[in-house]
Amino acid sequence: MDLDRIYRDEYGRCVATLTRMLGDIGLAEEAVQDAFAVALRKWDEPPPNPGAWIVTTARNRAIDRLRRESTREARHAQALLLQQPGEPAEAGPVRDDQLRLIFTCCHPALSALAQTALTLRLLGGLEVAEIARAYLVPETTVAQRIVRAKKKIRDAGIPYRVPEAAELPDRLAPVLTVLYLVFNEGYTATSGELVRTDLCQEAVRLARALAELMPGEPEVLGLLALLLLTEARRPARVGPSGELVVLAEQDRSLWNPDLIAEGHELVRECLRRGQPGPYQLQAAINAVHTDGPATDWTQVLALYDQLLHLRPTPIVALNRAVAVAEVHGPAAALAIVDTLDLPGYHLLPATRADLLARLDRPAEAIAAYGDAITLATNETERAFLSTRQARLPRG
Repeated sequence: MDLDRIYRDEYGRCVATLTRMLGDIGLAEEAVQDAFAVALRKWDEPPPNPGAWIVTTARNRAIDRLRRESTREARHAQALLLQQPGEPAEAGPVRDDQLRLIFTCCHPALSALAQTALTLRLLGGLEVAEIARAYLVPETTVAQRIVRAKKKIRDAGIPYRVPEAAELPDRLAPVLTVLYLVFNEGYTATSGELVRTDLCQEAVRLARALAELMPGEPEVLGLLALLLLTEARRPARVGPSGELVVLAEQDRSLWNPDLIAEGHELVRECLRRGQPGPYQLQAAINAVHTDGPATDWTQVLALYDQLLHLRPTPIVALNRAVAVAEVHGPAAALAIVDTLDLPGYHLLPATRADLLARLDRPAEAIAAYGDAITLATNETERAFLSTRQARLPRG
């Protein structure tokens, strides 16, 4: 019995469901963990619907705890209400269950990192290490933010309530971030297989639901376009032996033409609106990559110039440097890369290694590849980097 897989797949959903019932994320998470401990003892084989079993068991444990520990009548009343059959779930303007829970968790009273970290942990199913990798911060930082967010929710009495339609725009930015990071973890997993198809497909599904909910938001359309155009290339991302295949070496006949056409139409719609934002610009970059038999790097560089103006981060600058190398040569790109500070980010030394190799500086490239291999956490990426390193001449 693969209880670890069930835990990974069901934990976030179960916590979210129970949190909606209880209004207390900390209590819900403890109850779900207790329920999985019970499952470990009792299950020989999982029931037909393991998630429902976990929620029911966790709910009963939470009720017992409320009755045992609470001295306030309101807490008793809340526990009794959980036993009422047929109680309709709070819906509000967001009809998709998972998307509604994401909006609910992205409460503006919490810091931006706390909102997304808590939501990614509880609903996205991402581990602390995966969230830390997405933000390029230590795992302890993420863990502390999650604990503080739970404590703030509990101590300040922040209600776990589905937001009204008028509140959705204020919560949109962290919701977009959550979907973007869930997809990124699926497209390049922190560990295990390189691609987690389930995360990619769920992020696309939720982005579609969000676009139906808020079609007037250009960045929502931009995110959906970005995910579709990236998802379209996923079949060519892994070779027949499970090896990583970079964009320049992918078999474009394997790309999904329907997703590309849909993504391009969304990008054109964004351009007509004339309100460029970071997700729209990233989508436009991917539209250029998927337009025709080869990438027009001059267009890509111009779009990265705009993106860097809107989002002046080291990662954007690093990605722009890749375009600079194609347009102005590796020496110009290396001059940019050497100014960037991205501790712990394996793609910085990996990019530097590629540029050094193109500049016929093999000894320095080998050392840079070594740094990248040390920092990379996914074995498929490590194998790719090791292969590139092994091809270089050694003096």
